[in-house]
Amino acid sequence: MSLLDDIQAIRSAATEALGKIDIADALEAWRIKYLGTKGLVKSTMQRLKDAPREEKPALGKAANQLKVALTEAFEAHKKKLGAALAGGGKTAAKLDVTLPGNRPKIGHSHIISQTVSEICEICARMGFEVAYGPEVEDELHNFVALNIPESHPARDPLDNFYLYPGAMLRSQTSTVQIRVMENTEPPVRIIAPGRVYRPDTVDATHSFMFHQVEGLYVDQGVTMSDLKTTLDQFCKAYFGGEVETRFRPSFFPFTEPSAEIDVLFHYPDGSTRWIELGGCGMVDPNVLKAVNYDPEKYTGFAFGLGIERMVMRRHNIPDIRFLYESDVRFLHQF
Repeated sequence: MSLLDDIQAIRSAATEALGKIDIADALEAWRIKYLGTKGLVKSTMQRLKDAPREEKPALGKAANQLKVALTEAFEAHKKKLGAALAGGGKTAAKLDVTLPGNRPKIGHSHIISQTVSEICEICARMGFEVAYGPEVEDELHNFVALNIPESHPARDPLDNFYLYPGAMLRSQTSTVQIRVMENTEPPVRIIAPGRVYRPDTVDATHSFMFHQVEGLYVDQGVTMSDLKTTLDQFCKAYFGGEVETRFRPSFFPFTEPSAEIDVLFHYPDGSTRWIELGGCGMVDPNVLKAVNYDPEKYTGFAFGLGIERMVMRRHNIPDIRFLYESDVRFLHQF
């Protein structure tokens, strides 16, 4: 059989098959078979290169007419089929519009991201701006400028992720307050949320990576009373107006005096327990000197709160590892 005979046979068979199609799936299968990239029309075009030179003009014309005719027939049949579906034709029964649809699965922010946003919103109402800094830090910003001497245990290589001499993954978001003060004249009022890294053994309450939010306020006349009022109002805004807070004396190299802030939690069995949220205190004068602030003129307070700890207490989550798993059954609760 010659190529011209094949072209006529394909056109006849395709036209006959198209007339019997009454569902969309069959129409798409027809298109793939005849007009697809590996269809019969395409393969016919490829055979033209092997045809005798004197026959190529006639065969090329016939092949192009085949392609145009089948394409037009396909488009016409598609419109006809669509009208039949819309008008309740034979294939309309395959689409029951009274059945409930498939609801799209819409994602949402992780509970930690939600909490960070809420913390930023609460602090913004108190006049704080949000600041960010690098997660790979140098020892100057992570230790030296924060009044942490070289002999301090916090600088032990076993307690930090050193990348190479002088560079490390930050162990606290306090580094951001140093970077901000280096480039900003008082007054300074910022919070700095972000990830921090410490080589802790992973268990129900510890992880080698977690989130903190650092707060800093430096101006003339800032007192410990301002710090206590700020944190008390923050806890009431986040945990509820009835929450109770307390401050316990503590020690941090970069604040003096220093304190721990605790929140009283009530449990379903009727028991209560004070839970530590983080540390705080008045900015040490040596820290102010490190960023060229006059400690005789300016005072300030700083606080650092564990975000995972806040999430766990608010939502009664017993294990910090749940927050880092990808089990959507857990994540969909928030």
